[in-house]
Amino acid sequence: MNRFAAWICSTIEGNTLRCTSLLAPAQQRAEWRQEWRAELWHAREATRIGEEITWKTEWEMLRFCSGAIQDALALRRLAWERRETHSAFHGSAMECLLLLSAILTASYSLSLVLPGVRAESHPSLYKVNSDLILIQDALANDDSLATIPIEKYKVWKTRRQRYFDGFAFYRVAREVVSTRVAANERLHVAHGSLNLFWMLGLPTRLSAAVGEAEGRTPGLILSNEVWQRNFGADPLISGKMVKIGRSEARVIGVAPPGVWRLPGSVDAWLLEKDNANIGVGYVIAHLSALGKSEMVARRVQITPSNADDPDEELCGISFADRTKGPFGFFQFTIFLSFLALPAITSVSLGESNFCSYRPSWTNRLCRWMFLSTKIALLLPTVYFASLDLAYWHTMTYSIGAQYVQLGSSFTMSLFGLRWILLDQRNRCPVCLRRVTHPAQVGLAGRTFLAWNGTELICADGHTLLHVPALPTSWFDTQRWLYLDTSWKFLFAGTSVG
Repeated sequence: MNRFAAWICSTIEGNTLRCTSLLAPAQQRAEWRQEWRAELWHAREATRIGEEITWKTEWEMLRFCSGAIQDALALRRLAWERRETHSAFHGSAMECLLLLSAILTASYSLSLVLPGVRAESHPSLYKVNSDLILIQDALANDDSLATIPIEKYKVWKTRRQRYFDGFAFYRVAREVVSTRVAANERLHVAHGSLNLFWMLGLPTRLSAAVGEAEGRTPGLILSNEVWQRNFGADPLISGKMVKIGRSEARVIGVAPPGVWRLPGSVDAWLLEKDNANIGVGYVIAHLSALGKSEMVARRVQITPSNADDPDEELCGISFADRTKGPFGFFQFTIFLSFLALPAITSVSLGESNFCSYRPSWTNRLCRWMFLSTKIALLLPTVYFASLDLAYWHTMTYSIGAQYVQLGSSFTMSLFGLRWILLDQRNRCPVCLRRVTHPAQVGLAGRTFLAWNGTELICADGHTLLHVPALPTSWFDTQRWLYLDTSWKFLFAGTSVG
């Protein structure tokens, strides 16, 4: 190798080490640059053959420079890990609260996006008028089945009633509906009496009824899902004609999502005169003053006193369960979670009464406020997250969605409370930072004679945490040992309260 080629190789190696030093932490760059240059000189002298410079020597020097790059990356990684370990934010109470706040924000934001959750979380959209019951055959085991023939409804409506002052009827059937977007699509259509929506008090949008009571106009009310899917969310849909089976109906409005809580999955409601309805369906009755006094339970027996069939057995079913809303289920699961919590974890936060040193009342107040804030952030997170899981794929009320909400709400609240207690037990009572550097102390064979367990320390030098490996009669729960100022010299750069 001539001297010019050797000079080029030496220049490349020097510039490589200079650039490599930029990867190292700023405080160590100059020192490591000198170290690598010295090692490069010794490596070249060790591989040189006499005064001659060979390609093999320069190839070894380039390999040495690549090793310096790995050293620099390792230095950068160690410096970053050390910065995270000693960061005032890492492991602090503020970090924990920000994490919980971020999860709450994400679950709440998702609930605003999902139509089913929006419909379920606004009770004003699905509350029905009070004092309504569903009349059904008492022998029916499932209240979702249609059991009342239209003929009985017509008879009840024409006769004077003691316990009821109004009736409405509907039946659900699959009908071929022709629209401009989807021709000959089969939908679940509820054929109801003219007063169905008016008696229930359900809201409608884009209503074409002018000068008449809402819900008393013959025509078709579309569900929000069908309106968006089959009609492209047309705001001028009112008044247009839609073919249902062999007849036509005029669209008179759109029902908001989630308003239908009654039995039967419905895509559209065809409000028509009583003589147009045939078959078996559902009867909704409004209780009179005397009927309200007699309605003492959510399900009561009804004894007809003027029916043609003396053996007829009926029952009245309240709408309370169907219009309760998700918050009632959430409260029930939270109550169960607090009851079940002692079964899966200890509710103690550790003993400290054996120590003569006591933290100030300000520290104790901050500790309980921190625990209360974590619980306050957890509960709404569980509420919105359970709604997201239950109604992410549906826009209507369903029993299955309620079961999903119950199960997910109970599971998340129970294990969320367990995590909060575990996190609280591993935080210094003085600064609320998580204790670190676990160390095993003692021997397992001397558990009943001496201390045996895990010892953790507060990084700021406030406390030591002793966790027994095996609970005994004299040491059954973790203990906090508060450190006084005599320990300060061990924690240089930190403040000991």
